[in-house]
Amino acid sequence: HFDAIKNSRYVELVACCDIKSERSEFAANKYGCKSYTDYEKLLAEGRPDAVHICLPHYLHSKVAIAAFERGIHVLTEKPMDIDLHSAERAALCADKNGVKFGVIMQCRYNDSVQLVKQALDSGKLGKIVSARSTLTWARPDSYYAESDWNGTWDKEGGGVIIDQAIHSIDLVNWLVQSEPEVVSCSMANRGHSAVRVEDSAEGLITYANGVRYGFYAMNNYGCDEPIEIRLLCENGKAVFGYDDAVIRYNDGTVEEVHADACKPVVDGSKDYWGFRHAKQIEQFYKACLGLENLEISGREALKTHKLIMEIYDKGGMRK
Repeated sequence: HFDAIKNSRYVELVACCDIKSERSEFAANKYGCKSYTDYEKLLAEGRPDAVHICLPHYLHSKVAIAAFERGIHVLTEKPMDIDLHSAERAALCADKNGVKFGVIMQCRYNDSVQLVKQALDSGKLGKIVSARSTLTWARPDSYYAESDWNGTWDKEGGGVIIDQAIHSIDLVNWLVQSEPEVVSCSMANRGHSAVRVEDSAEGLITYANGVRYGFYAMNNYGCDEPIEIRLLCENGKAVFGYDDAVIRYNDGTVEEVHADACKPVVDGSKDYWGFRHAKQIEQFYKACLGLENLEISGREALKTHKLIMEIYDKGGMRK
């Protein structure tokens, strides 16, 4: 987020905040802004036009609402919160105060995803018949030991679904463009002793338009393998992940896009999300300035958030 803000011609970074003063002061010195340890003091004194929320999940709506009530735009990291009511309350508060509410779903801006989206919107692929997604990543106990909130029900809201698989689920949900009607899911903790949240989940989502979407996610693998999403459509098949996409049409033609070996480096980021954040952050500020409509608003993000909450309801692990 810091680099994207500093590199944008539409915004000036004025302050940062963290309850751990050493973190806030380090960032303030590095990026040339004021340091705070109390977000309410930042909102009152700094009077920013917009804030970015990169906090533990359970704080997203709380801090967003505090900003909305002061007439401040918000761009929050996913998920919107750890429950549906809080997320809906935040979206309503943004509407009431007439401010922009953006939610980070940066993978929608991947070139691979955009190729598939355009093929669907143009009608070239025809309607989606069926979909599936697979995620096998590595999140050992040592990963959770580095945080005081990751892997907790009360602060993160879950495990592999809300933290990792949310992106692939969001992509399919966005591309299907229909209301989920039936959600069936099973989840378990199969390989972690340090946390009680789910590390494995699979399920089937049936949409109002007849599409059936099967998903599988687990973070017990030895490394982060590329996610894979497959769409069976009337006029062909699309296979894609975060970087690569191949569309094979029934008439034998092929469209494809592959990862750019010269992707821009974003300081402190992982290569699978860094510069995609920059694209969404730039779009958010254009919307704040009235140059474009906001593409991933709180209302738009609620569609996926409702589905994630339904998956947890049906999974049966969260009390």
